[in-house]
Amino acid sequence: MTDLLTPDLCIIGAGSGGLSLAAGASQMGAETVLIERGRMGGDCLNTGCVPSKSLLAAAHVAETIRKAHLFGVKVAVPEVDFPAVQRHVRDVIAAIAPNDSVERFEGLGVRVIQAEGRFAGPREVAAGGFRIRARRFVVASGTRARVPAVPGLESVPYFTNETIFDNTALPEHLLVVGGGPIGIEMAHAHRLLGAHVTVLEMSSILPRDDPELVELLRQRLRGDGIDLREGVALARFEKSGERIVAVLKGKTSEERIEGSHLLIAAGRQANIEGLGLEAAAVAYDHRGIRVNARLRTTNRRVYAIGDVAGGPQFTHVANYHAGIAIRNLLFRLPAKADTANVPWVTYTNPELAHVGASEEAARKTCGTIRVLRWPFAENDRAQAERITEGLVKVVTDGKGRILGADILGPRAGELIQPWALAIAQKLRIGAMANVVAPYPTLGETSKRAAGSYYAPALFGERTRRLVRFLARFG
Repeated sequence: MTDLLTPDLCIIGAGSGGLSLAAGASQMGAETVLIERGRMGGDCLNTGCVPSKSLLAAAHVAETIRKAHLFGVKVAVPEVDFPAVQRHVRDVIAAIAPNDSVERFEGLGVRVIQAEGRFAGPREVAAGGFRIRARRFVVASGTRARVPAVPGLESVPYFTNETIFDNTALPEHLLVVGGGPIGIEMAHAHRLLGAHVTVLEMSSILPRDDPELVELLRQRLRGDGIDLREGVALARFEKSGERIVAVLKGKTSEERIEGSHLLIAAGRQANIEGLGLEAAAVAYDHRGIRVNARLRTTNRRVYAIGDVAGGPQFTHVANYHAGIAIRNLLFRLPAKADTANVPWVTYTNPELAHVGASEEAARKTCGTIRVLRWPFAENDRAQAERITEGLVKVVTDGKGRILGADILGPRAGELIQPWALAIAQKLRIGAMANVVAPYPTLGETSKRAAGSYYAPALFGERTRRLVRFLARFG
């Protein structure tokens, strides 16, 4: 026997997007059922953003200690207790977990079903002995690590982001397959904690980011001792005793790289298996569930949000989607998702952040553009803290409208936010140039980059003639 539930809203997936939607909908008066087959909080809390940034935080502390002598502070070489580092990671997860817990959401009035959910028809989901016939359904099942079909991979042990934070032994030599944000962040974290690291990437690292800034970051990663192998082709994996061997294809011969541990960070794939999407008449492809701008699927009663909806795969996008879904589902407003200017950050040291149009895209769409730059080496706060690598790079059109911004530098993820606001509000560069920034702060780099837009005219010969003319009148 199964019990029938008839809520206003049924959500499949308790990751960031599903939780945001469930909390908002329930507190706004909608009877809500939330289904989760795994851990509450999903990938972000348990195997993604939270543990990765916690591991990076430990790595940055170790790096700070190594560089303490630059400030006249003498300390011993840091000794990394890797099991303790991983306990720190687990402690951070545990500190945040109550916010995502079953108890909290039941306290908000959400009916939480900890089981696998599957569509039994266009208007019904089955989960944990319940049949749920809701007015509307939302799929927020997220993504998981994609494992490439490389010969021999099945015969060697490997980590993905879902398992690497369970590792309690610092790798002697970590092989990382994939040069995207996950691969590069984990490579840098492990290197700064003392592991040897080799990154194997079939094209180039961080291909979605600004090539000029990626090159600067590439130099930093190599300077920190990471062996970056770009444009390589994996022939196969082998075992050599307790070692893992990556065999690379060459033009005339093969190259063998041995490591102690292997991390696969070769992209993500949507969690759509087992959802019964065919029974619900919901269309999907290899990228995820097909949705329109309102995040509605081919079944008008079913929506999809977050990574599984096939767009940008970021926690902040999933939360943004939740807000769009609430407007559509609860208030019947024709709200549409617009992710054209979503910022993103790769949390290396220095960080790499982006928002808006790239320089290449701006040239194609606008023709005449201005590219503004300001290096952190010209910032007094950066000099005081000896964090002078990188620069702020801004793209405007011919009339000074801000089109995009990229930052490689300390706290770039924080510094990109005013640029995200400027682009969202369609501001011109003068808005940033005229801001009164406190001194000394890293944020002055943005103001100085914006001010450089006016430098050619302000310090040109025409201005000089005007100043000399006005000086005649006393």
